[in-house]
Amino acid sequence: MMTDFQKNHFLSFLTFSICFFMMVVLSQGQDSQVWKLTPNDTLVSTRIFTDNRIQFRIYAPQASRVLLSGTDIPGIGMGKEMAKREDGVREVLIGPIEAGAYRYNFNLDGISVIDPRNSVTSQSNQNSWSLFYMAGSIFMDTRDVPHGAVAEVTYFSKSLNRFRRMHVYTPPGYESGKGKYPVFYLLHGAFDCDDSWTSVGRAGFILDNLIAEKKVKPMVVVMPAGHTGPFRFGPPGTNSLKPAIDEFIQDFMKDVMPYAEKNYRVYRDRQHRAIAGLSMGGAQTLSAAFDRLDLFGYIGVFSSGIFELTPSNRPAVVNAGPTWEEMHQAALTDDKLKKDLKLFWFATGKEDFLIETSRATIALFKKYHFEVIYQETPGAHTWINWRNYLKEFSQLLFQ
Repeated sequence: MMTDFQKNHFLSFLTFSICFFMMVVLSQGQDSQVWKLTPNDTLVSTRIFTDNRIQFRIYAPQASRVLLSGTDIPGIGMGKEMAKREDGVREVLIGPIEAGAYRYNFNLDGISVIDPRNSVTSQSNQNSWSLFYMAGSIFMDTRDVPHGAVAEVTYFSKSLNRFRRMHVYTPPGYESGKGKYPVFYLLHGAFDCDDSWTSVGRAGFILDNLIAEKKVKPMVVVMPAGHTGPFRFGPPGTNSLKPAIDEFIQDFMKDVMPYAEKNYRVYRDRQHRAIAGLSMGGAQTLSAAFDRLDLFGYIGVFSSGIFELTPSNRPAVVNAGPTWEEMHQAALTDDKLKKDLKLFWFATGKEDFLIETSRATIALFKKYHFEVIYQETPGAHTWINWRNYLKEFSQLLFQ
């Protein structure tokens, strides 16, 4: 039996509902376009099937041509045509695809837009992507385990004279504890940003799961912004990455590391400090680490290497300055620094366009008698590989 309070509350709600319904009916009578439902009002834009196929939909009745675009989604190439239904909805079915996070956008008559019916996004250097997750991978699924936290941290870069942002992962229990942790600097690739490793890269979930399984030591992971401005490939015959890498190294060494190691409870010695990066971030990793090899006990390079070592990437410029090998002779030839480097780890996909760069880089370091661990995996230059590389590399840290 309802109390008087419950009865009054119910009657108030009923009265409001009736009034709202009458307003809708009256409004439709005055202007049928105001309240007329369209297919977009009930549209489910991404539907994942049990066989790992996924259907994409967007309401675009006025568009002449609509494509599904995505950086890592297998089988769609430069864009997959979406069929038009009579009600103006465009749809396409793809897959099956393997578990993981995937970015996508819709291309409407040459204009790229995010999915208006999906609020989950992933940032990159100059644009945003819609994001969906295909469950089914125990190491990166969202599981019932203790979870750490990912913070968006704003800091002032004195090197660049402007405010910058980084993402920082702290492991479960960090906020309530008092002890110190190892620190791992994790860098993204070209066109991405400091959001990428935690959105499409699933870094937080990967580490949560591995820590819960006691396969990874709890650690603080610092994910800085690798770009210091808009990224574009330079004209043929120029090393367009070098100025960007040099600017980043200044910011990383003089601002990012000091900020992280002042504001987080982390150790500040070589044996508790790691660095790794993918693609452009791999090149930045090598430059940062070999500028001060005494700072890093663990180095990881994913789908990358020293770009100038392969003919297609070597700048054909007269008086281009010293090579990477010449600039880092002191570190390359210091036997003590090599001895205290606990892990030097590389991985690249066999279909990756930078596979020859990775091989040439491995050959260079072996020439100087570095103990390098290198694996070539299936796959190409995609997040499908990089999430796996993070899983493998992180289990070797601080053991």
